Amino acid sequence: VTLYVCGPTVYNYIHIGNARPAVVFDVLFRVLRHHYPKVTYARNITDIDDKIIQAADAANQSIEEIANTFTQAYHQDLTGLGNLTPTIEPKATEHMAEMIAFIEQLTHSGHAYASEGHVLFDVTSFEEYGKLSNRALDDMMAGARVDPLAFKKHPGDFVLWKPSNEDQPSWDSPWGPGRPGWHIECSAMIRKHLGDQIDIHGGGQDLIFPHHENELAQSECLCQQTPFVGYWLHNGYITIDQQKMSKSEGNFITLRELLEQHHGEVLRYALLSAHYRAPLNWSDDVLTQAKNNLDRLYQSLRGLDLDNIQSTESNATGTLPILEALNDDLNTPLAIRTLNDLAHQIQTADSDEIKHRKANQLKAAGNFLGLLQQDPEHYFQFQPQSTQTKLSAQAITDLIEQRNSARKNKDFKTADSIRDQLQAMNIELEDSPEGTLWRFQ
Repeated sequence: VTLYVCGPTVYNYIHIGNARPAVVFDVLFRVLRHHYPKVTYARNITDIDDKIIQAADAANQSIEEIANTFTQAYHQDLTGLGNLTPTIEPKATEHMAEMIAFIEQLTHSGHAYASEGHVLFDVTSFEEYGKLSNRALDDMMAGARVDPLAFKKHPGDFVLWKPSNEDQPSWDSPWGPGRPGWHIECSAMIRKHLGDQIDIHGGGQDLIFPHHENELAQSECLCQQTPFVGYWLHNGYITIDQQKMSKSEGNFITLRELLEQHHGEVLRYALLSAHYRAPLNWSDDVLTQAKNNLDRLYQSLRGLDLDNIQSTESNATGTLPILEALNDDLNTPLAIRTLNDLAHQIQTADSDEIKHRKANQLKAAGNFLGLLQQDPEHYFQFQPQSTQTKLSAQAITDLIEQRNSARKNKDFKTADSIRDQLQAMNIELEDSPEGTLWRFQ
């Protein structure tokens, strides 16, 4: 299976809306790997773009420095969400030869034309232009990020190559020094790494037009293979106060900020709590509900000998219900419900054998969603940066031992004082026959 997903333009930290496709298609990657012997997942990095140039100018840095800084940040943030590494992560700047060759072939075949240092795709040369977004050609305007209308034969023609001035990054080309347009990058990288046709292409809903529409047009015109993509998958928007989250509107929360205050799996659970095609309104309530629900799942595993539990996806019993849910167009809300059912079965089991078998199934099922990847104690010890607690895990354990010792000696005043001290630091204690467990609230 070949899977391509549009990755970030690396000029800033990604926001939680950018993280949604990364998590959604990570789940798809996990499910496909279970079903097929070979899955090639490519997610690109756009490391040349007008926004990167502007960010570099503002920071008085090179575009390479800006791109490298935020590519590294992107990797760190997705690791915090528990994402797997794609099979391939092509960078736009490493594929200039492929882009120029692609554009040359489109020009020679009559689908593109040069105009004053620019090369534009002629949308009228492709009769099916607009079939992905279901738009009539006369209603459309181009999606080039710099839009030189004076150079166009048709308002819908989009830029494949643009000239650069002395202060802008450029590469030599048959049309003079310049740089690629946005859309040609993905088509060229797909063709090199995955072929003329691919099985699945993913991205956010906002990419349907113009980006994916233009990818489809130029790739089908050049490669003469229809369809260019077997299945297009687009995730819905994340909104704040019912308004689409975007950097341009200023109503966004960076993933990095959220990871400082919330465990990465809590954010992941929240992102998967709605069907990927549906909108998701981001709020404190969504995060609170996600944390409470994930806490219950981890609580069901707490105190079990997890080192002896097989947690791999393959050949694990009990994963059929979650696979049925995910096979149905990635129905993650239903998949999460199967996790809750398994957790309930663990909590109500009347023997250790059943508990361990169900825990095995829960861990294996969680892997398909990228959840329950932590040791429960490690998960519950996550401490938000805003928390004033400066105590180490060992110091907290020492205080708990002092409290237990005081309780044993019937010094309940001291025991209550220690509990109050820990509660003031947002540390919740849970006494059980096996001992005292703790977690940050």
